[in-house]
Amino acid sequence: MNFENIQSQTDNGLTTITINRPTKLNALNKATISELHDALEAADQDKNVKVIIITGSGEKAFVAGADISEFAHFDVKNGQKLAAKGQELLFDFIENLSTPVIAAVNGFALGGGLELAMACHFRVASDNAKMGLPEVSLGVIPGYGGTQRLPQLVGKGRAMELIMTAGMIDANTALNYGLVNHVTTQEELLPLAQNIASKIMRNSSVAIKAAIKAINANYKEGVNGYHVEVEQFGECFGTDDFKEGTSAFLQKREADFPGE
Repeated sequence: MNFENIQSQTDNGLTTITINRPTKLNALNKATISELHDALEAADQDKNVKVIIITGSGEKAFVAGADISEFAHFDVKNGQKLAAKGQELLFDFIENLSTPVIAAVNGFALGGGLELAMACHFRVASDNAKMGLPEVSLGVIPGYGGTQRLPQLVGKGRAMELIMTAGMIDANTALNYGLVNHVTTQEELLPLAQNIASKIMRNSSVAIKAAIKAINANYKEGVNGYHVEVEQFGECFGTDDFKEGTSAFLQKREADFPGE
């Protein structure tokens, strides 16, 4: 699969997707969103892929925002269509992907860039990372899930302040807020993400898929997360991974999960 705006590489069950628009600080445009969707879908459908990492090329930016030139002339209808399509095609798509997605945030993650990182299952950051949702400084609000996911991650008050001030926070503040899980040097960012991915890959991909579904259910309106957990817990008992995992435990050996 050939891409113009991203690079996708798979090695030993790990797919690394790099947003590669360095002259635009990796800003998201329609073409990049579409390519990200295609690359993520291909990785998710590949049974050999156990974890996905998303990062940005260069040292300056993960994603410095959306490509404003694409929508500066939009009217109300087109603005709503832009947000709805983007959320469906990429941001909600990532959140509900059955393959774990780690955001490795290097440099600026602003606007759509932070929204992309927040849609991933969790985030690690380099110590030069800067994060924020500056949309109100342009007379608009975050449209790719930012007003929903940021409060879930950092709390309502902090989210209100960050969005209303259009300010940026550094990596250590993001760590303190719970927005990222780990902070490291830029040189160690991908190795850290890869190390976490290797730990995930030792476990049952079927159980991880069920866990993602159950965790996400808690944040969906009208859905009882406890009921989803019970359902998914029970479904695990009918899998080959459950048979292998329990057998390995009882036999005091390392499990070799078939992923089924």
